[in-house]
Amino acid sequence: MIEEKGNIKDILIEDEMKESYLTFAMSVIMSRALPDVRDGLKPSQRRILVAMNDLNLGPGAKFRKCAKICGDTTGNYHPHGEQVVYPTLVRMAQDWSLRYTLVKGQGNFGSIDGDPPAAMRYTEAKMTHASAEMMEDLKQDTVDYVPNYDETRLEPSVLPAKFPNILCNGGSGIAVGMATSIPPHNVNEVCNGIISIIDNPDVTIDELLAIIKGPDFPTGALICGARGIVDGYKTGRGIITVRAKYHTETAKNNKQSIVVTEIPYQLNRDRIIERIAELVRNDVIKGITDVRNESDREGSRIVIVLKRNEEVEVVINQLYKHTSLQSSFSSGIL
Repeated sequence: MIEEKGNIKDILIEDEMKESYLTFAMSVIMSRALPDVRDGLKPSQRRILVAMNDLNLGPGAKFRKCAKICGDTTGNYHPHGEQVVYPTLVRMAQDWSLRYTLVKGQGNFGSIDGDPPAAMRYTEAKMTHASAEMMEDLKQDTVDYVPNYDETRLEPSVLPAKFPNILCNGGSGIAVGMATSIPPHNVNEVCNGIISIIDNPDVTIDELLAIIKGPDFPTGALICGARGIVDGYKTGRGIITVRAKYHTETAKNNKQSIVVTEIPYQLNRDRIIERIAELVRNDVIKGITDVRNESDREGSRIVIVLKRNEEVEVVINQLYKHTSLQSSFSSGIL
């Protein structure tokens, strides 16, 4: 019972905590942490693309300073500061983070080794063809508009999303009592799967699995087995085991090397090398004499030099066991 005493109300603390926490949880779920299944974007990502669209930064336009893009995003749509928006813009331009980038960057946008991007006053950006497809017919009354944070203009609640972003680029987020982790997929397979569903709405998951065979990570690597994929698609929860791709090379001194050319998704090459060096120093792995990073813009190349007469399979199995050259990706919606 609530007893009014002027402007003061007596409320049971458990009722107030329950109501306030529920309000907070719904705000986090809807307005920050989880991507919308319709366009695969979180609010911050969507607002950046809308601001770029306002500036007419299509694929054929000239690049524009990221500081301008971030300033317009925070001024018109996202009231959380440019320093919060810029990392989101950067990630949408990194081809090792997104299977199909939504932003085309010019300048230093960081690296897969963990190098930070340049300040936003030094970098430039515009939309890619994928994000431009998501904007198509935006002004043709195809989606609902809602007031922005200060109610001075309207913003789309969701993008038309002609490009199937949620499946092609995946999405991840942790909210209150909810989480999602959707892996990226190949756009050709996704489009063929969509056509299959249009032609036959009763198509089964097994039939779709024959078309969409599994995730397609931007950093490559090998998926071990189909069990995790099937579980993720059928039950919403699956653990996908991913292994680095490698080949062997023999030097003039007859020493063999393991050359890693593709690493599991969302890993840092420098940290992998540091971990291998640590294992060698601690005599956990004894068959390695040297490890170095020879990667360049063409792709990954981690060279692991073995001792003479060392069995490659023994060392690679040790690396899979003790390093993230074999890792798991949790697929599903929890």
